[in-house]
Amino acid sequence: MINEKQIKDKLYEEFIRPTDKEKNFIGVEIEIPIVNLDKKAVDFNVVHEVTYKFKKEFGDFKNDGIDYDGNVYSIKNDKNDDIVCYDCSYNNIEFAMGREKDLFSINDRFNEYYTFTKECFEEHNHTLTGMGINPYRKYNNHIPIASERYLMLYHHLQSTEAYENIQFHDYPEYGMFSSASQVQLDVSKEKLVQTINVFSKIEPVKALLFSNSVLIDDNDKFICFRDVLWEYSTHGVNPHNIGMYDVELKDINDLQAYLESLNMYCVMRDGSYINFPSMNLLDYFRQETIIGEKYCNGKYKKVTIKPELDDINYLRPFKFINLTFRGTVEFRSVCTQPINESMSVAAFHLGLKDKLDELDEIITNDTSLYHKGYTAGELRKLLIQSEIPPVIDKNEVCRLSKSIVDLASEGLKERGLGEEIFLNPLYERIKKQTNPAREMIKLLNNKNNIEEIIENYGNI
Repeated sequence: MINEKQIKDKLYEEFIRPTDKEKNFIGVEIEIPIVNLDKKAVDFNVVHEVTYKFKKEFGDFKNDGIDYDGNVYSIKNDKNDDIVCYDCSYNNIEFAMGREKDLFSINDRFNEYYTFTKECFEEHNHTLTGMGINPYRKYNNHIPIASERYLMLYHHLQSTEAYENIQFHDYPEYGMFSSASQVQLDVSKEKLVQTINVFSKIEPVKALLFSNSVLIDDNDKFICFRDVLWEYSTHGVNPHNIGMYDVELKDINDLQAYLESLNMYCVMRDGSYINFPSMNLLDYFRQETIIGEKYCNGKYKKVTIKPELDDINYLRPFKFINLTFRGTVEFRSVCTQPINESMSVAAFHLGLKDKLDELDEIITNDTSLYHKGYTAGELRKLLIQSEIPPVIDKNEVCRLSKSIVDLASEGLKERGLGEEIFLNPLYERIKKQTNPAREMIKLLNNKNNIEEIIENYGNI
């Protein structure tokens, strides 16, 4: 049987050791809803045609993923590591930009890819838009991409009956209509714990600045419904696997212990994913055998596996701040933004990355949001709601937000590349005391039609 020291050593090697190398790259991933303007389901034949045209236009992209039906769902440019793929279903396209030293290089390529792709979709009265939840989700066919990973993922999200006394929402298909804007930054091992601690504290401010997930027609209580979708799904069976860190880490040992507290729900054997009920990592390795399910010819069948140390490679938490196997820190709590403001997310995190002491001091001295008897996690839950509670003064919180964005701007200015320009949309939001979700709700309440909003949020 695998002992705990072996598990601890493997976790360290996979998640913490890679941060030893001195690097300073930026990675950006932007998921974007596909919308059929005929108010019908996204036509997957159109999606496949657009993929073909994209490959033809940008000749360096090669097939990187083909589903069981022979359709291409991922293409990659090996020269710069850019990937264009479909996330969970063919209702959601993702532009995963290869790592770069500056935001302008990423932005230029993203704009080129996005403009071409959007024009191709518009030839078929489809379009792309910058929202965290597909505004036409109710028209779509929520069918997972027929690949090992996405069939496994959907099967896991549907397996609510495996758990007792846990409250789940009614949207196991949420990965097919929700979209995020994610940033990966290189963080040294020495700064790892401080980065997680300090950035965790500003998640409430990020909710104020970036919320853009409105569940139109179904729920008007939240402006970042993505948080709810993750928390009340099977990913949230163990709260440590999603959302915020609810403890302040003291050192790498604390971080290591946190990793050990996470749950696993899948592994691979012979090229096939095996699902099993979510269980603690250490408990998994204490078992002689595990009974799971694997997809085979359209059905799921029971299989028995024996835990192997390399199964740690399939540990996949979905926290707001994640450690990756690449030695990066991934920030993943932000909704997809209006397209012409996409780089504001990366600029915000990049600008603050080397300003941790100053950022912590701002939070320590603040009384407009913090030090009111609420944890950062509780504040985040309050601030993703449509109505800001009376205990919070909007004017004071906007001043706090501005001081944090000012600090991000200072960090970017010190890089000397002019990247602080990407923060301009955040200053506008602070000035108007709004964010994309609140703006959308205001427009809808003023009888603007959703088609106009889809167009505006999709413009580059």
